[in-house]
Amino acid sequence: MMKIYRTADEQGLFREVTKLERGCWINLVNPTLQEINTLCNSIGVIEDFIRYPLDQEERARIDVEDEQTLILIDLPVVEKEEDGIGGFSTIPLGMIVVRDDYFITVCTQETPIIKEFIDCKIKGFFTFKKTRFILQLLYKIATYYLVYLKYINRETDKAEHRLQKSMRNKELIKLLELENSLVYFTTSLKSNELVMEKLMRTKCIKMYEEDEDILEDAIIENRQAIEMGTIYRDILSGTMDAYASVISNNLNIVMKFLASVTIVLSIPTIVASLWGMNVQGLPFANNPFGFVIVMGIAALITVAAWLLLKKKDMF
Repeated sequence: MMKIYRTADEQGLFREVTKLERGCWINLVNPTLQEINTLCNSIGVIEDFIRYPLDQEERARIDVEDEQTLILIDLPVVEKEEDGIGGFSTIPLGMIVVRDDYFITVCTQETPIIKEFIDCKIKGFFTFKKTRFILQLLYKIATYYLVYLKYINRETDKAEHRLQKSMRNKELIKLLELENSLVYFTTSLKSNELVMEKLMRTKCIKMYEEDEDILEDAIIENRQAIEMGTIYRDILSGTMDAYASVISNNLNIVMKFLASVTIVLSIPTIVASLWGMNVQGLPFANNPFGFVIVMGIAALITVAAWLLLKKKDMF
């Protein structure tokens, strides 16, 4: 899908347009081959610059070639499930500046970050101010990481609270999904940090003093997200190890109890088997109270075994 937007003037009149104009923003979401070819033929954008962000495994980086600049960054996305939000992951977002005339964003799916710009929820946003647009995107991406990290922390607390009441696989799998999400986040955040530091250091895009302030804010937010992600990941990893130990200990307790029950119940069975043999010379064979005596002996031995096992904390 390809849509074209343009801010008409300094007053911020933002609208969708049907043709390519200088200073417009071209938003590509999982574009078709025809859309890619049309764009390459119309404005001369490098085709590989459009294809790189469509690869889920592409790393964050900056490429400059033939008066065109590609800034590849990782942004967070929510993985939906039937019963609500599942885990979180990251996908590449490509930002392309073509000869200071056109600005292109490329992503494999629609995201709430881009939608905020389309809905004009970002203060001071103009499609023709490409450098500021890039920095505003970087800042907004960093803030979304923080929002999702706080959500992950809340979900972790809820799962731990449920686990304290009932050791179910569902809660453990939820914690594992959240731990995986934190791994994706921290890895992507560190890559994004390298990209933003390179922007600050090399000045590969023209920046004014006000733009540098926005970039510094984005770097600060990104570093805060890295610290939060690292802390949450360490806590969650420790929690998973603790619950693994608790589950193993509970299993040992159950096995110990079952072994004790088996020992206690085997005593009456052994006694009954001995006196049930069809041979001569068994004690109490001719005694009219033989059955009661044998059962009494079995009961006494059983009680003694139970008391001994209980003393050894087997029950």
